Amino acid sequence: MPLPEALRLLVHFQCMPVLASGGEETLVGGQAVMEGVMMRAPHSYCVAVRKASGEIVSQGKPLPKMSEKYPIFRFPVLRGLGTLGQALGLGMRTLQYSANVALEELKPQAATKEMSSWMLWLNIGLALGFFIFMYKLVPLYLATALSKLFPALGGRIPFNLVDGVIRMAIFIGFMFLLSFWKDIRRVFEYHGAEHRVVFNFESDLPVTVENAQTFPTFHPRCGTSFLLVVMLVSIGVYTLLPFDSFLLKFAGRILLLPVIAGLSYELIRFAARHRGGLLSTLTAPGLWLQRITTRPPSADQTQVAIEALERAMAIEKAQGGQLVIA
Repeated sequence: MPLPEALRLLVHFQCMPVLASGGEETLVGGQAVMEGVMMRAPHSYCVAVRKASGEIVSQGKPLPKMSEKYPIFRFPVLRGLGTLGQALGLGMRTLQYSANVALEELKPQAATKEMSSWMLWLNIGLALGFFIFMYKLVPLYLATALSKLFPALGGRIPFNLVDGVIRMAIFIGFMFLLSFWKDIRRVFEYHGAEHRVVFNFESDLPVTVENAQTFPTFHPRCGTSFLLVVMLVSIGVYTLLPFDSFLLKFAGRILLLPVIAGLSYELIRFAARHRGGLLSTLTAPGLWLQRITTRPPSADQTQVAIEALERAMAIEKAQGGQLVIA
């Protein structure tokens, strides 16, 4: 894969949790990919990508839920890990598909027209390493340095509040800077298209480009909202750690990632089933942040999202799936 394409894919992997649906198991959800959208129904998915020629190509398959394949993922916290793990795996596969479509359109002398497995895993490893460095190591290091300058910040509660605020500031600043990159801005436009089509599907109106374009691009089930909930939950969890050593605090932040993700899933699941004040409180910061991570899409981009949804639903119907929330 040429270096510019590899760098582009690496940044897309870093943005993937922001671009995907998060939290509650729903009837439909999706994710923006390179020049396209992935949409999933309860037991199927389809990713649609528009080529430079204007043609829309797609790939879709049945997709059983983790809780149906493995009963252990029906239990609280674990069901969140199963759902989120499957969502991330699906996101990687569909992002790889969109990257391969982009590679097919490169000049004939390109070294390869398909991303190899080792390149995929290399990008995943680099994205994970970047995540741990930026959102675990750097906030902890800065909070530790500030606590030495200001002893009042040395207590567990103020220390972890500072750590959490720094983490969120880095996250928001990073997303803001990426939004100026043309490639990422187009992904954010497809992100907006995905949200509009989901809103259109959830309404009583036929799913059409004209109808979808009337809906907002900010959706409460967005991965952006979920990530902010994860960051808020992590502040409380880290406060309970009885460690003073920097290395032990850092190790705890890595090892507790699955626990925090599972707890955050349960919190959003509870809020979604008790709609009102709690849900509004949890999703409000994410909706504000989506002013960065979504952009108004063109009609052509919304058409791609509709194509992905229609084909996912066709696969769902073909296997007799019931279109209901699980």
